[in-house]
Amino acid sequence: MFEAIQALITELRKADPDRHDAILAELTELCSAAEGSTAREHIGRLMKGEVLTIQWDLEEIIEATAPKRRPPPEEPKEAEPKEPEPPPPPDPNQPLSQADVKLVYDDPRGLMLHRTHDGKRWLATQVDPRTGQPQTFELHSSEIAQIKRQLQGSPYWVLGG
Repeated sequence: MFEAIQALITELRKADPDRHDAILAELTELCSAAEGSTAREHIGRLMKGEVLTIQWDLEEIIEATAPKRRPPPEEPKEAEPKEPEPPPPPDPNQPLSQADVKLVYDDPRGLMLHRTHDGKRWLATQVDPRTGQPQTFELHSSEIAQIKRQLQGSPYWVLGG
């Protein structure tokens, strides 16, 4: 078989257009036969030294006669949809934005208290008397309890906060 393939490729170099198509058909038959993989391997080795037009013709034969790849098997579909994974817990060191907090106390004299939606972190905003600018700082858990006691009964607590 190897000699036949080599002889056909040698003849292909000098063949006229009619014979050219016949040679390609013969090579296609050899590659489609029972020992097609061996024929394709041999053609692949021999075509490396050929001119580009012959290489292209031989590549087309190899591609056309190569066994088709099977698509990967589909994964079985689950009958029950998967539950979405819960979001990761928020980073306690991440800076808070306005959307992360809720106003709970608003004293027009300059004190505002905000808490996170889960109620674990509290922030106080006060006007700095030296600069006149508001400053926000996080309260420690012991400070939260103390401030709640001090401001108990104050009319400036925001309803629903």
